[in-house]
Amino acid sequence: MLFFGDILFFSIALWVTLWVRYISVPKSTLLYNHFLAFSFLFGLWVLVFFIVGLYDKHTVFFKKKLPSIIIQAQLTNIAFAAVFFFFIPTFGITPKTNLVVYLLISSFLILLWRLVLFPLIGFSKKQNAILIGGGKDATEIITEVNNNSRYNLSFTLVVDLEKVTNPNDIQKNVLEAVGMGTTSVVVCDTRNSQLEQLLPLLYNLSFLHTPFRFIDIHKVYEGIFDRISLSFIRYEWFLENVDSSPKIVYGFVKRTIDIVIALVLFVVTLPFLPLVWFAVWFDDGGPLFITQERVGKHNQSIKIIKFRTLSGDDKGDEVLNSTLESTTVGAFLRKSRIDEFPQLWNVLKGDLSLVGPRPELPALAHHYSEKIPYYNTRHLIKPGLSGWAQIYHDQHPHHGSDVAETRTKLSYDIYYLKNRSILLDLNIALKTVKKLLTISGV
Repeated sequence: MLFFGDILFFSIALWVTLWVRYISVPKSTLLYNHFLAFSFLFGLWVLVFFIVGLYDKHTVFFKKKLPSIIIQAQLTNIAFAAVFFFFIPTFGITPKTNLVVYLLISSFLILLWRLVLFPLIGFSKKQNAILIGGGKDATEIITEVNNNSRYNLSFTLVVDLEKVTNPNDIQKNVLEAVGMGTTSVVVCDTRNSQLEQLLPLLYNLSFLHTPFRFIDIHKVYEGIFDRISLSFIRYEWFLENVDSSPKIVYGFVKRTIDIVIALVLFVVTLPFLPLVWFAVWFDDGGPLFITQERVGKHNQSIKIIKFRTLSGDDKGDEVLNSTLESTTVGAFLRKSRIDEFPQLWNVLKGDLSLVGPRPELPALAHHYSEKIPYYNTRHLIKPGLSGWAQIYHDQHPHHGSDVAETRTKLSYDIYYLKNRSILLDLNIALKTVKKLLTISGV
């Protein structure tokens, strides 16, 4: 709905721009010529919207940030349009003034659509729901759903399985809520051992005439947060949901894309190598490259190559060696992620993929495998330059030891492991472009 609404208001903005620009209703020929030219740009513009996150699930939540995000995206779009008309003048229009007017009008209409109109028409009536579960992640679901208009659910009754003392009282409350017809959805943690005493109740609900449906809390959490909660899963979950066997078609296509894109990027960045070498040498006179040991697929050791950013060759042990300091140039190379560019060679060799869980240092991988359940699951597939966790987990540690944040990071890695596909890889690649252009890093 957001996508088609954006296209509609892009088109309306073009019509209004021509009407304002020429102080009259635009003639069909004028409208056709402009629309033909701009239609090529509409596709590029919605791609920019996708990259900056305007089609993400939580778009409607950050209303305070939404205006600035839209304006920044629109400025980027107008820049693309100016370049487009400069290099392809065959359309016979002079868009300089039109582009400025269009920027103002389209930005206003998109803001009106996103902030006012979409919330009015984009959601169905909320359904009352019961949540049967417990723990921090269940609380996250309740807070997220009940405080945001995006969802068509509202939890009116919560059964905390960690605080169950009298199953009879719970049965009474649940039966009343369902029997009165005020509740149509039951979200429950089917893998929670505490649920066993409530299973007869859930079974009996199946015989009521009131229509309702059960939803697994694991699917709800995954659908909302785009990650897998570690507290909800057990070993049997991996047997059911994670397939480590080779996917022949996906693997072939992914490897082909890795080689082609890595070659292109390698050729494009090669001319900048002398500049980086000179900057590193001028800074402290040390070598340009370093190699680090990382954990690859199936826990195999791999050697990755990077531009040196510390005062010496840390061999990947800076987490254990506090005597090395970041150089002036190295700090910029890390922040801009330029230090990662030599790893394109690792992609060509097959040690890395463009997309996948980031390879960890052996010392940290060993540490986390002892502290975090299922941690080694992320090593079932080939690591990558950028991954799902790097896109959506802003607080992930960079080579430092942080068990709590790494647990969250792992939940994103497991999500990718379960749902990996070419489309998901493309999603990650496009979002990585934003990270690189904004120097926010991955």
